Amino acid sequence: MKDLTAGGEGRLIWSFTLPMLIGNVFQQSYNVVDSVIVGRAIGKSALAAVGASFPILFLLVSLLMGVTLGFSILISQFYGARDMARVRRTIDTAYLFLFFSSLLTTALGLAFSGRILALLNTPAEIFPEALTYLRITFAGLVFIFSYTTLSSILRGLGDSRTPLYFLVFSSLLNIVLVLLFVTGLRWGIAGSAWATVLAQAFSLLLAARYLNKTHPVLKFRVKGLEFDGTIFRQSLVIGLPSGVQQMLVAGGMMALTRLVNGFGTDAVAAFTAAGRVDTFAVMPAMSLSIAISTFVGQNIGAGKMERVKRGLKMSLYISGAASLLTTLLIVVFGWHLISMFNSDPAVVSIGSRYLLIVGGFYIVFSSMFVINGALRGAGDAFFPMLVTVLALWGIRVPVSTYLSGRMGTDGIWWGVPAAWIAGLGLSWAYYNTGRWKTRSAVKPRPEPAPAPAEEEAEWNVSNF
Repeated sequence: MKDLTAGGEGRLIWSFTLPMLIGNVFQQSYNVVDSVIVGRAIGKSALAAVGASFPILFLLVSLLMGVTLGFSILISQFYGARDMARVRRTIDTAYLFLFFSSLLTTALGLAFSGRILALLNTPAEIFPEALTYLRITFAGLVFIFSYTTLSSILRGLGDSRTPLYFLVFSSLLNIVLVLLFVTGLRWGIAGSAWATVLAQAFSLLLAARYLNKTHPVLKFRVKGLEFDGTIFRQSLVIGLPSGVQQMLVAGGMMALTRLVNGFGTDAVAAFTAAGRVDTFAVMPAMSLSIAISTFVGQNIGAGKMERVKRGLKMSLYISGAASLLTTLLIVVFGWHLISMFNSDPAVVSIGSRYLLIVGGFYIVFSSMFVINGALRGAGDAFFPMLVTVLALWGIRVPVSTYLSGRMGTDGIWWGVPAAWIAGLGLSWAYYNTGRWKTRSAVKPRPEPAPAPAEEEAEWNVSNF
């Protein structure tokens, strides 16, 4: 557990972000390796099948993950207020909610995945593989949810290092298993899905065993779990808008996937490959968003509002620098990055155009994501949800739909930066209203006035 309420803001946020960023690199490295193996060993139809499956998985798990984010933010606020009793009850409530909701989501996924694939106009040549991948992944969803929830709880307590260790283990095990199942045993697309499920299951067991021995607050027990209705309602208030937001994002992705599906297997495979590269590009912003949420939650709980503002400023500096570097790399090496997944000239051409169009706007995305992370950490999750709805459904889907009829797949890609620009403008305008300061779930402790010398020293450190 780490206290983020004292010390240089920039240093604290970066040290908290770095383990998550490294973990995400390992996780996405697995996704890249998996996609390269699938695209090269099985073919572009299998690569397209994985890509066609993702929006459906995202749709059905996004609501639950949003509520889990609500639990994490509550934990950070209660920990910042040093209310350990409510920290424990929040963790218990999260465990109980996770178990039953994951079973329901699995049942829904197994029952309706085929119908959703048909609704998305999935090309016939990739339909059977996509359905196989979906059904296996849904069968192991409880392991994926449990592992993600444990990591989210630890981050709420200020511990971003322990999730990193288990994420590295999970990613390396994933790579070994996908090599064994796909290239060794020739299980095809099913081997890729089973590798993910089994790696998450093993990692969850290892994590649970470790935490039971070393983290008394997080110790998992079957008997004596306490469901707190008040805390659950608070988590819904904070997390449900984020969950709905993610569902709307998933719905938008499905709408865009349907557009891409209309251009055939080459376009779907290219979209999948470009999406894997795109995920790497936005990882710094996503990691910083989680870090600033925890930072804001703890400091609001401690009544330190000036630290919140300085922390956001430093996060924007860091994300901006990372985004500019990423844009340079993507624009220069985009063609080569896509060709790693599949060497088909049509796939490479379409995918590299996506990176060229979208890559110039990563700084816009990162700024929007960091600001929204700060708003969520303050307990104000409704407005980020509203921004997502307006940017996605009011800008991205209509622009992509309109331009796709005139520019082909390039028109779909141009809808992405258009939505980011609109989202950043709305988020920044709302942040400047200051309304987010009143959304905390805990009554902040009065902030003692610091000595002038100490305040000046802290500010100087944060600027370096």
